[in-house]
Amino acid sequence: MRRNRSLAVTATASVAALVMGLSACGGSGSEASSSGSASDGQFVVGGLFPLTGSLAYLGPAETTAADLAIKDINAAGGVLGKDVKEVSADVSDADHADQNTTAAQSVLSKSPSVVMGPASSSVVKNTYKAVTEAKVPMISMGATSPSLSGISPYFFRTVPPDSVQGAVVSSLIAQDGVQKLAIAVFNEEYGTGLRKVIVNSLKDAGVEVVYGETDTFDPTETNFSSLVTSIKATKPDAVLVIAFDQTKQLLKEMSSQGLDTKTKLYMTDGNTADYSSDFDAGFLEGAQGTIPGAHPSDDFQKRLKEIDSKLSDYTYSAETYDGIVLAALAAEKGGSVDGETVQKNLAAVSGADGGDKCSTFKDCVALIKEKKDIQYVGLAGIGPFNSNNDPSSASIGIYKFDSANKPVYSRSQEGEVPKS
Repeated sequence: MRRNRSLAVTATASVAALVMGLSACGGSGSEASSSGSASDGQFVVGGLFPLTGSLAYLGPAETTAADLAIKDINAAGGVLGKDVKEVSADVSDADHADQNTTAAQSVLSKSPSVVMGPASSSVVKNTYKAVTEAKVPMISMGATSPSLSGISPYFFRTVPPDSVQGAVVSSLIAQDGVQKLAIAVFNEEYGTGLRKVIVNSLKDAGVEVVYGETDTFDPTETNFSSLVTSIKATKPDAVLVIAFDQTKQLLKEMSSQGLDTKTKLYMTDGNTADYSSDFDAGFLEGAQGTIPGAHPSDDFQKRLKEIDSKLSDYTYSAETYDGIVLAALAAEKGGSVDGETVQKNLAAVSGADGGDKCSTFKDCVALIKEKKDIQYVGLAGIGPFNSNNDPSSASIGIYKFDSANKPVYSRSQEGEVPKS
């Protein structure tokens, strides 16, 4: 996962529009378009976005970026001469497995050309078979578990696996001179997968993990007293927290027991967030976190806010935008909007076979019409898809919390993505 967000997200106009279509039980999707399907020769984007549950703070950036991508594509003439349509559903989080699968089936019933999402590794595990077995490519903008690499020829992602982020986190901790580290991690696919990479890298760097190499806490946990007591007893030099919105209660307990929540605290993309409304000023000042992907440019943020003026968080926005553009370009290159054609051409338009570089849908289509190979250079700063349909390279942003408890971009570190 990756984010630069506020964990308390106000419903935006784009999210509200999607939520309106949900059933009373919250299990079915909302349809953004009542007509059009890939079978009619129209390119259809199926979106699996978290509008409820513990990952709901990701919804606004993803839905807004999808709207912007479709707007740009249609302004450039659409895909194969027809406007792009979108159908989407609230996929929620991994604690709502029934809703995961219902949302996927709802989107699939509209015959999409591609499915964008989900952002969670665990939710991908609950949905990818239904999508990929229907021969529709699934492009996740945020699922980072290394176990997903090569899981299906129809599964792609525009975010690097945690093998890259894990190496950067480990390097950051080691370079800061930490010798004894405690890790507080929740028992979720994202958390345990990232921890495995980090622990292995820390051992190579000579950093001892004094707590958390095998210990986890339940994602639904609300009382962290005993966990923090156990961490404190190991006398760590620093603490790494790998979690989602459970982080707020955990950090409050750490502070109450006298553990440093400032310069001796590290976080990852799951919780490197805006806590300005959650803690007193200075509570996190000096703490550090990592977020995979290129830092969103000011121009891109401005364009997103033109669609949703309340948007303040841009998590997975670039990855969502790029995924939709890549899929649309794949259809253009293949001359058809069906899922099989899109899947066969996704790697090629990402530059896996080389080609002329282009950074907009319009410019890339112009090259395709000239019968040229292309490499779409998007906003997320990733390299072409490799043989596992992972980005071949990516950048990891390093952020430091300011006195207002907001993560401020510091620098980026490039990394290559292993092929296996």
